[in-house]
Order: sequence, then C-alpha cells, then structure tokens
Amino acid sequence: MSTRTASDSNDPIVESRDQLAAPMIKGEKPKDRWRIGTEHEKFVYRTADHRAPSYDEPDGIHDLLMALTRFGWEPVIEGGKVIALSGSDGAVSLEPAGQLELSGAPLENLHQTCAETGRHLKQVKEVGAELGLGFLGLGMWPDKTRAELPIMPKGRYKIMLDHMPRVGTMGLDMMLRTCTIQTNLDYASEADMVQKFRVSLALQPLATALFAASPFTEGKPNGFMSYRSHIWTDTDPARTGMLPFVFEDGFGYERYVDYMLDVPMYFVFRDGKYIDAAGQSFRDFLKGELPALPGEKPRLSDWNDHLSTAFPEVRLKSFLEMRGADGGPWNRICALPALWVGLLYDQGALDAAWDLVKNWSIEEQQALRDAVPSEGLDAPAPGGGTVGQLAHRVLDIAAAGLAARREVNSMGDNEVGFLEPLRRIAKSGKSPAHDLLDRYEGPWGGDLSKIYDELSF
Repeated sequence: MSTRTASDSNDPIVESRDQLAAPMIKGEKPKDRWRIGTEHEKFVYRTADHRAPSYDEPDGIHDLLMALTRFGWEPVIEGGKVIALSGSDGAVSLEPAGQLELSGAPLENLHQTCAETGRHLKQVKEVGAELGLGFLGLGMWPDKTRAELPIMPKGRYKIMLDHMPRVGTMGLDMMLRTCTIQTNLDYASEADMVQKFRVSLALQPLATALFAASPFTEGKPNGFMSYRSHIWTDTDPARTGMLPFVFEDGFGYERYVDYMLDVPMYFVFRDGKYIDAAGQSFRDFLKGELPALPGEKPRLSDWNDHLSTAFPEVRLKSFLEMRGADGGPWNRICALPALWVGLLYDQGALDAAWDLVKNWSIEEQQALRDAVPSEGLDAPAPGGGTVGQLAHRVLDIAAAGLAARREVNSMGDNEVGFLEPLRRIAKSGKSPAHDLLDRYEGPWGGDLSKIYDELSF
C-alpha cells in the first residue's frame, strides 16, 4: 500500500470531474520509456520462536528499518515514527502487521529487476541475522491468528482496520495475514491500456494458480490452494473483483473514473495526518460536501490517494498493476514480472494473448476466478481443459514476447529464463500449494513449524 509523506498544499484543486482522468493520461509513455516495477512482500518473524515482532520492541520492526539505512536508505517519517524507507531501489514499506515490502524502482528490463530483488534480500537477510529475524515467502501466515499479530503505526491502517469489518468478513485477514507479489507496467495510449487491462484481467486467475501458496490457516490445511485469493472475495465488494465493465464497448479512462467515483473513500491526508472519511463519497468531495472536510474540495493528490484504495484484480493508476499472485520464494519474485512483461510488452504476444481470451464471456471469467483459489491449476479453463493446460499456452506466448524484446545481460542471456520456475510448476500440473501440502502430510509429519526452515529467504 502506498505511503504518503507530506500534504500537497500547492497541488491543483479539482474543480470538475474532467480533471480526474489526468493521472491516467499522464501515464501514457512511448514504448522506449516503458518500465517494470515489482513489489513483493514477506512475513517477518523471530527466528527463536517464529513470533511476529512488534514495531517498538527491541530488535523489532523499527530497528529493522533503521538498520537498513546502512545501505543508503532514507527514513520516511509519519507521526514521529519511521514507517518506510526511500532510496535508489524504490521504497521499503510496512504492511499493516509488519509485513515488509519492497516497492521496486521502475526498471528497463528483468535482469535489473532480479538484481534489485537480490540486493534487497541480501540486505534484509544481513540485518535479520543480527536482529534475530527471519523472512518467510508465502501468500498467508500459515500459523498466526489475527490476535497474535502486531499493528504498525500508520494512520491509514487504523482507519482501514476500523472500516473493514463493516463491509466484509475477511478484510482484516487481507491486511494482517497476507503477502503478495505485484507487477506494475506502462501503456502507450488509452487503446493500449484497454487491451493490456483486458488481457491481464482475464488471465489474472492463471497467475493466481501458478503462484498459489497459501494452503494453511492457523496451523492446519484450509482447503484452498490460495486462501489469500479467497480472502479477497469477502473483503469489500465495492472495491474488489474482476471489473466486468472493462470488457464493455467504449471502456477507457472515463469509465474507470466512474468506477472510482463509486468506490467509497477511506481517508483524506492533511497536514501530515490521515482524516477518517471511511464510507464517504468522492462525488460529495467534488461538490465541497464531504462530511470529513465540509466546504473543502479535493486536490489532485487526494484523487491519487483515492486511486490507491481500490483493490480489483488489476488496478489502473498512471500504470497498470497486476495483483493476483501470492507471495513466494526468491525465484518467483522475478518470475511474476517475466510473465506479464512477456505477455504485455511485445505487441505480437499481446495480440496472441488477446486472441486467447477475447471470446471468454464475463460469466466464464468469473467462474474461473471463483474456482482457482480452491482448485489451483486443476480448475476448469474457459473453452475446455484445465488452467494447468492453459498455462502452457500462455507461457509459450510470454516466452515469445520476452525473446522478441532482445534484452540480454552481460552473459548474453535474454529474459526468457526468468519464466523457468513457472514452466516447472506448469509441467508438474500442481500449484505450489500442492507441494506444501505434500510436505506437510509427508516429511513434515504435520509439523508446520518446518515451513520456516524450508520457505524462508
């Protein structure tokens, strides 16, 4: 989730809804300026007892952030607390229960992305060894109850934690107990955005199946391959889901603006503080009638904040965000951007992917989204066969797209190799959660503490 550091008092006031498409239009870039942004979250735990550390305790989350400053990271302060770090590799930030996230810098190719990931993980492992902290790559805490988890001192999280139980039964689980890998990609024009949005939204359940790694809740199997994905189905229906309108004729920036105006607000940021506006309407804000700030109209930064508070499977801001994957091990962090860059950044691959999904009905897409959390790669795919069988075709398209980019490293290797972890998963026919369950029922003997030995970075 994004981190605000200052009020934008000089930011333009939004006088009409005509200004609201501006961030999306501003995101348009020629192909030679397209970049790759990768975000990945991981669980932080005490190596001595697997407990989740609090912010203020000795050698806890605050000390972890401060120790990382030795690598050139600069502290970001909110309410007198360090709640994030900024640097040349992007930003290090905290999710609500202390999950540690790297929001990577916009990079030109996947070789740079994987090098950035490597630098970050090397840094946190070095600091973690000194503080007695480990880092776990999964989609959901395998053994923690909500009550066992700390809360980080970020103003927006207090507002969200209070609001979530009003609109769904699993919003607190989403905030406190899950981790994801995410890819942020660019577009050249409104038409290019539309095609990329449609392809990535239709295929988001495939990514969920390939990365599914959250089969445990509170120490036991939960009956799902991706319980993290299931959690999103009852988090907040006003701001989540598959967005059928993306596939309607005439979809573009203005239609997404309409959608976002219908998404209830969470907050307004003023003078370094978050003001609770949960459930209030941005449409009222445009009229100067927001109960939280009566008589005041929004600034463009308020709209940008609001764009970050919707959580559909794919999200549009000044770039597109692919949001379907569970957290996982090191090699899958690099594999997620490889999948989406291969599909979306070469026109031939993008057209081939669109040909694959363009005849899927909205009902078929929703059925796929509904089936994948529990069935993973075994879920039925539109048009016949399974998602696992579909994965081979999609990965072939992505590989062709990466090869066409001709981005090579110093050894002469192109970007196709970053898909190899997904190739192995597709070849096995089993989502990663299957392997975790096999280990739990086999060599682990039902002892889920073994997961910390085998799934930590």
